[in-house]
Amino acid sequence: MKKLVSLLAVSTLLLAACGTGNKSTSTSQSGAKEVKQEISVSTPGELSTLDSAQYTDVNSSDMIGQVTEGLYRLDKNGDPELAMAKEKPKVSEDGLTYTFKLRDAQYSDGTQVKAGDFVYAFQTVVDPATASSASSRMDIFKNASKIRSGELPVDQLGVEAKDDQTLVIHLENPAPFLPEILTGTPFMPKQQAFAQEKGKAYGTSAENFVGNGPFILKGWNGNNESWTLEKNPKYWDKENVRLEKINVQVVKEIATGVNLFNDGQLDYTLLSDVYAQNNQDNPLAHFAPKATVGYISANQKRTVTGNVHVRQAILQAINKASFTKNVLADGSKPLNGFVPANFAKNPDTGEDYRKEAGNLMSYNLKAAQKAWETAKKELGQDQIHLELLASDTAVSKKTVEFLQGQLQQKLPGLTIEIKNVPLQNRLDLQTAGDFDLVYGTWTPDYADPINFLEFYESTGGLNSSGYVNKDYDAGLVEARTTLATDPAKRWQKLIDLEKTLIEKDTAVLPFYQGSVAYLQSKHLKGLQVFPFGRTVSYRLAYVSE
Repeated sequence: MKKLVSLLAVSTLLLAACGTGNKSTSTSQSGAKEVKQEISVSTPGELSTLDSAQYTDVNSSDMIGQVTEGLYRLDKNGDPELAMAKEKPKVSEDGLTYTFKLRDAQYSDGTQVKAGDFVYAFQTVVDPATASSASSRMDIFKNASKIRSGELPVDQLGVEAKDDQTLVIHLENPAPFLPEILTGTPFMPKQQAFAQEKGKAYGTSAENFVGNGPFILKGWNGNNESWTLEKNPKYWDKENVRLEKINVQVVKEIATGVNLFNDGQLDYTLLSDVYAQNNQDNPLAHFAPKATVGYISANQKRTVTGNVHVRQAILQAINKASFTKNVLADGSKPLNGFVPANFAKNPDTGEDYRKEAGNLMSYNLKAAQKAWETAKKELGQDQIHLELLASDTAVSKKTVEFLQGQLQQKLPGLTIEIKNVPLQNRLDLQTAGDFDLVYGTWTPDYADPINFLEFYESTGGLNSSGYVNKDYDAGLVEARTTLATDPAKRWQKLIDLEKTLIEKDTAVLPFYQGSVAYLQSKHLKGLQVFPFGRTVSYRLAYVSE
């Protein structure tokens, strides 16, 4: 992983106990001061689910990561280390079979973590009946793609429990980055009996969930905008978890978060736009790179947005540099492609993917207006009205307002109507295909360009755009299978696929690579922020004096 990712320098993020300076202490019998291990944090959006098969947003993935743990977890340097796996797996000579021995671990309800729980969880994700957005992620396992297409039953997935403590994984093809992949949210175990008892209610509230991670989530009824994370006394590695309680509340407005932080009511809050600019020299402000990509997805099942020239006009009409400098102002960068910079490196030469693949569909007003005129002629329309869907967070609102201004000013006859809704509503509408244009972000789980490219696979659970290209799909399958042992050819295949996605079909309209800017109390130590995958881990965090 270190060879592939230059971003993987873990930063200290977020929060400290009781505000920016109101740190509570007590005195032990020995006379030493003990700092209260409790912190308060904000999150920019609602929690939609705790089900690792049903999440579609970063906020939910982050929370799932606090309350569950898979075969591997990320260490303090951001590299995978053994978690539920007790020891390194035994690997067959052909690299296709991995045998894991599980450690003695429990869920928060005291039941044992079993190999069968992993089998059940993975089968749930790949099952077409689940309609999981992460279903294609299971394609590393034998028979997964055929199960997703309905050709084989779910019980033919290449994972099996030899006994309660022995999990055997059969791969479709060798997967050199398997440890990194298995740290991802879709690969968490589920307490099978509990999940089956709850049925569709599983993960919809704190009461309908049990996990095996370092914390227990409490006080979330499925709709409220505040909850707590409390140290899990059943966690196998509880001796190394120092935080006792984390108070979480949804704060959508940047100004509100900053005010609460300054008043000592929050220990961590996000920054953007003018607030990021105004805090450049603030020692409590931090700026860290991310592999997150901001994009517009166009509904290709609708007449106007199904026209490739419309999509090309919109993408090339966005002044990306102006947006990142004047709107976000948090260290985010313009992006001319779907795969971000400083994310993955050529396995042979070490060259950055984005540099090697080049700029795709950069800001070009002349080309945008030419494509726009072509589109209007093909559509037989001079006036075009489109709705732009987005969540109702502060950053989303400012983003789509900028896009509205750019597009209406530069593309004559275009009217953009903004529709801001709560995040879960946006996700529901996007999944249902009920949109013209939708603004969203995507953060990958590990450092492989395919994490982005498979987003638009026609059979993938994340592709709600209606984009279908059989050659593109076949290329993704090839990159995951027959080219898995030929890194050079696979690398070139990924570059070619991205060009098809952006330049030829313009199936996705990416325009910036994100960063994270935030205020944090000086007393918090050890909290990790990662450039991709889940944003943050509280497992090693603690409050100092």
